[in-house]
Amino acid sequence: MIRLIALFLSIALQIAAAVIALRFMKLTRYRLSWILLSSSFVLMAIRTLIQLIEYFQGKPSFELMMADEWMNVLISVMIITGVVLIRELFYSLKRAETDRARSERRLLNAIINTEETEKKRFAKDLHDGLGPLLSTVKMSLSALTSRMTDTVGREILNNTSHVVNEAINTIKEISNNMSPHVLTNLGVASAISTFTAKVNSTRSVKIDFRTNMEGERFDSDKEVVLYRAACELINNGMKHSGASRIEIELRRHQKIITLQYLDNGRGFDMERLSSEEAVGMGIPNIETRVRSVDGVFVLESSRGKGTSALIRVDGEAEIRQ
Repeated sequence: MIRLIALFLSIALQIAAAVIALRFMKLTRYRLSWILLSSSFVLMAIRTLIQLIEYFQGKPSFELMMADEWMNVLISVMIITGVVLIRELFYSLKRAETDRARSERRLLNAIINTEETEKKRFAKDLHDGLGPLLSTVKMSLSALTSRMTDTVGREILNNTSHVVNEAINTIKEISNNMSPHVLTNLGVASAISTFTAKVNSTRSVKIDFRTNMEGERFDSDKEVVLYRAACELINNGMKHSGASRIEIELRRHQKIITLQYLDNGRGFDMERLSSEEAVGMGIPNIETRVRSVDGVFVLESSRGKGTSALIRVDGEAEIRQ
């Protein structure tokens, strides 16, 4: 009696499994692997039905016994074949995911390279176009000032000359920030060092920069990413975190280059950080840039405990001294 109940239960479960599998057939686009597995469920139900017939006959016939054995062989072959095909499907999906990630990185690289090219072009236009014009205006004002006898007029010209001089310095600074020559000529370590020295000389915040990569060059795309990320993190520390001390460390560990950032600012609650606030702090921009060179970006912060960040990229390729 127990065996009879087990046989009926097996038939019911196997038919249910077959029906569910057949319903998913369309979703799998009628892949052979799924067809084989679905068919194996149907054959299992048929095999159990043969065993049920044998049960009622009392003494099974030779034909039913042979049918049961060959049915078992066929089911085994179908399941093994289906599993092998599914394994190949998983490998194909993994390859597709790898290709998708590679294509995404190429697209991000193209976008960022285009952005950097436009920054360089605009910086050059500012430096070579507007800069000389303002310098000419400054020289003309100086010439007029030397000939001006009226005290009030001389003061106006002096003030105007001062404003023009400030405009020239601002244009130089904007041009250098958009396309820092030191990054192109000397590398990321020198560029970050120059940037932090300038901040230390003009701001109340104290930046401590350490590196073991003085004069070392590597892939230019990664150099730009690390430099832009460092500048963004420092600006965030001054603007949003209110930090008075910032530590930046750029190091090579064999094949890996890491950029570590730490400040003593007010910090923020990362779980409650809105998307607008994140964009305002440039976090998605840093993440996108780092992802474009297949790097890793980790940001940690909490209220009252400052902010820390770690960027890790592969520094093995295209190393040049």
